[in-house]
Amino acid sequence: MARRGVPLERILRVRTLQLGLVRAEEAQANERLASETALRERIAQLAANVAPEAERAGAFTLMAAAHYRERLNQSAQAAVARERHAAQGVEQAAQATLEAKRDQTAVEKLIARREAVAAIKEMRALEEASPTKRVRHDPC
Repeated sequence: MARRGVPLERILRVRTLQLGLVRAEEAQANERLASETALRERIAQLAANVAPEAERAGAFTLMAAAHYRERLNQSAQAAVARERHAAQGVEQAAQATLEAKRDQTAVEKLIARREAVAAIKEMRALEEASPTKRVRHDPC
């Protein structure tokens, strides 16, 4: 009977390790999303700051500002796409974490059920066991 419990213990260890790995991947995905969001915000801030100034509004200055704004807008669009991809990665990682937690919980429930069944069997065995030996004294 004890031999049957060994595979469940091994499975539980494996599921616990898998859950830890999946949680680490989810944390990395969240960090990636935060990084992409910060980059997108920084690019938007730079694009807002590249505006032609009134006192130095020469043709070359206007052309350079337009060029940099165009490049920053392209970078902003790429950053939005990367952020969207990172958000999808976060959703997938969260889903994988839920699945790993569900698997680990299922194994824990199987182990708890096995222990409960073993406890019930022991209780029944104690109930059915012969009572302790009584020393009967005959009347003197």
